[in-house]
Order: sequence, then structure tokens, then C-alpha cells
Amino acid sequence: MNHEVEWHFSRHPRSVARARSLLSVQAAEWKVPDEVTDTSVLLLSELVTNALRHADCAQGREIWTRVRLDSDGGSLRVEVSDACAALPRVRHAASDDETGRGLALVTALATRWGAAPRACGIGKTVWFELRPDRSVR
Repeated sequence: MNHEVEWHFSRHPRSVARARSLLSVQAAEWKVPDEVTDTSVLLLSELVTNALRHADCAQGREIWTRVRLDSDGGSLRVEVSDACAALPRVRHAASDDETGRGLALVTALATRWGAAPRACGIGKTVWFELRPDRSVR
């Protein structure tokens, strides 16, 4: 049996902290190793922040998150969906840039990650996976 949870957030800066908090509590309940929890909370924070800052969508649209832990404990998958169809791309931020490193962190720390249009036809989902049974890079 897989463990799965989904949360919906308003497009508000407070949603980033709320998402981090909910994931921390859920990961503890699922007994996810601390280092995987810490990395997943950091990367979720980056993806929700990107959805807030860069997703150009209509007022009132929510940010959806889904977290799934495979039954064998082999993979933690975190998805962030928004109503913007533009797929993200990794930026190469200059040393004095204050933003632009979120997807670079995801690339460096996740076992795998990707982005795709949502099946419903509105927006996209950006996701990453971490494997609790393997050390995080």
C-alpha cells in the first residue's frame, strides 16, 4: 500500500511555510529518514515558491501539492501543480543574483525530477523524487 496525501494552498506567501510544516509532520508520521525529510522540505519550499513567483495565472487559482511514499519505502515523490502552462527551466544564476537557484537545488539534490502539463489540460506539475534507501547527493 502506498501512502499519499494532497494539500491545496492559496496563492499567498504564507503557503510556503504551511507546505513545509505539513510535509515535515507527514514525513515524521510515515517515519521517513530525517535527511530525506529535510531535503524534501527544502525542495518543496523551492517549488511552491516558484509556483507563487513565476506562475502567471488567473486570480484565485490554487497551488496543489501531492506527496507519495511508495509502500516499500523506496521512493518519496513530491508534486507541485499550478495553473500556468509554462514549463520551468533551470537558470544559471549569477553570483550576485538574489533568485534563480530553486531548480538548480532540485537538480542537485533530487534523485529524479521533471515537469509536465497537467492531465486536466490546465497548468503543469513539477515533481521530484528522493529515495530514502539511498544517500541524498
